[in-house]
Amino acid sequence: MGGNWLVRGGSAGTNVPGVFALTRPDGYQLSTDPARLDLDRVHRWLSTDAYWAIGRERDTVERAFAGSIGFGVYRPGDGRQVAVARVVTDRATFAWLCDVYVDRAERGRGLGTWLAGAVRDHLAELGVRRIVLATADAHGVYAKIGFTPVEPDRWMEFDQRVNRVTGKDQPAESPLTVEA
Repeated sequence: MGGNWLVRGGSAGTNVPGVFALTRPDGYQLSTDPARLDLDRVHRWLSTDAYWAIGRERDTVERAFAGSIGFGVYRPGDGRQVAVARVVTDRATFAWLCDVYVDRAERGRGLGTWLAGAVRDHLAELGVRRIVLATADAHGVYAKIGFTPVEPDRWMEFDQRVNRVTGKDQPAESPLTVEA
């Protein structure tokens, strides 16, 4: 993301230590300042409109953002939050980009691509060399900024969510369980 698309500085919390902030030429601001995140709004977006988080509890959203880097995008003028992304990372080698959401009324302005690109750039500044994400419907957005599909023969996961075949809860069996 370069040139005139991103403008560093501005009033988006740039004087707050440890906060990453950007302002687009059209006035949209991005900030990692946790105090600016509207978690009520984020919870509503995720729990009612984001296919991967339908029904997510408010407490879960709070805990997830408390343990992650939250990126908020704020509208020019009134400063209302219009997009969000969350990054789970060690801030050294690896990051998982998740909970990326742009308010339906703000879509079509390039905010999702801008947000994901800013996340990528910020993590690169920290030295993070690998970022992963999962999406069912936004491959094109992420491809624009350099994301590519992962190799299925290299990546594995341990998933304790609902069984995707039966639709029922599937608790994991521990290999450490010893029967008497």
